[in-house]
Amino acid sequence: MAFVLVGTAGAAYLYLKHLEGNVTTEDVGNVADDGFSKDEAFNILIIGTDKRTGSGNGGYGDKGSVGHADTNILLHVSKDRTNATAMSIPRDLIVDIPDCEVTEDGTTKVIPGTQDKRFNTSLGQFGRNPGCTMKTVEELTGIDVNHFAMADFNAVKTLTSAVGGVEVCLAKDVDDPDSHLKLSAGKHTIEGEQALAFVRTRHSFGNQGDLDRIKVQQQFMSSLMRKMTSGDTLTSPTKLIKLANAATKALTVDKGIGKASTLKDVALELKKVPMKNITFTTVPVKDNPAEVVKATVVPLEPNAQQVFNMIKSDTSFTEVKAKEKKEKAAVAARLKGTKSDASEVRVRILNGGAAAGSAQEELTYLQTEAGVTKSENAGNADASQAKTTLEYAPDQADQARRLASILGLKGSMMKPGKSVTNAQGLPTMTLTLGEDFKGAGVKMNSTAAATNVDKTTANEVKCAS
Repeated sequence: MAFVLVGTAGAAYLYLKHLEGNVTTEDVGNVADDGFSKDEAFNILIIGTDKRTGSGNGGYGDKGSVGHADTNILLHVSKDRTNATAMSIPRDLIVDIPDCEVTEDGTTKVIPGTQDKRFNTSLGQFGRNPGCTMKTVEELTGIDVNHFAMADFNAVKTLTSAVGGVEVCLAKDVDDPDSHLKLSAGKHTIEGEQALAFVRTRHSFGNQGDLDRIKVQQQFMSSLMRKMTSGDTLTSPTKLIKLANAATKALTVDKGIGKASTLKDVALELKKVPMKNITFTTVPVKDNPAEVVKATVVPLEPNAQQVFNMIKSDTSFTEVKAKEKKEKAAVAARLKGTKSDASEVRVRILNGGAAAGSAQEELTYLQTEAGVTKSENAGNADASQAKTTLEYAPDQADQARRLASILGLKGSMMKPGKSVTNAQGLPTMTLTLGEDFKGAGVKMNSTAAATNVDKTTANEVKCAS
């Protein structure tokens, strides 16, 4: 954002080089991409650490912390630049952290992975670097993370001061002795230490846990973004220069985007996304069932996987309502009528572009969990296809309706046609799993996931409660 503002103000190349000198880069090897593409969707992992670096930060975070991944946001920007999704990943989410390579003083070593650990230990613990956190996100979500940008406590203080404060709203009075935040209900403009206290407080909102703090942080970031792009900021050369300096000094990025020209390109692509189409959401989670005293969370399935798939398939969260309305009309037209029992559905499954083993996994799901016992794995299709389809004869429409309901098939996936015979010589439908297949048991109408996900957009003004 700082590079966008300086660029629109007519900043010279030499000043961009000055800003580049502010940015710290870290080599995470081939975990991050080399360079940046203007023509593709991209994913940047934003990490806020709890390390006590920087002047005046000695009292924050955990004393002696090696710098864990305290705040984590995966920012996805769509290929057509019409929308973006900022997905928060809770620091207390239990994940498997993979092996990762780190290079220090020219020496490369492998840090062994750990299973069933808090996500925040993917950084700092045992010497792990941001590349380890990127790999952990990729293992968790299946999403390719292209780059990272990391900031410490100073980022909040300096950025908010550079723009002259950020407006926040509270639904109730707050007096938190731990974060030192003391504000009355209503709207306030905060900056510096007070802004940092606002995003760090955990004991003032909701159930006083990290999940509610994430919501407050998302509201704060939305407000900061609105302030950065407001006329008050854009028309003030002094604020632009202060903002650019503050932002670049606060950042550590991978070498792939560490050049001034590359950072400018990233910023200009971000600028194309309308504020109303930037969605903030959080990985759907539930309390860790392995704990008696609940302190950590685990992914809530299938919701979490559906959210990951929406990002992976470049699906907009802000277009869900329109797409859902259109989808319902298509489904209604093809699926109007009765549905047979699951036990009466005969279907053969072909792999037509899905991951290896998908047909068998889907078969297992249908037979053991969905009650479709008259199903079989028919191997690979003759050719790959982008979309999953279900082909059925007119007299199998009731079976098709039931299977579509179980799998969440979209109207466009329904292909009235002819049936074939199964291994027993009986007429059967054909389900061909395409490249869009999302995993056994995960409904194909992924837009439905967004209606069950807690989300806001960057243009919304909300009061922290």
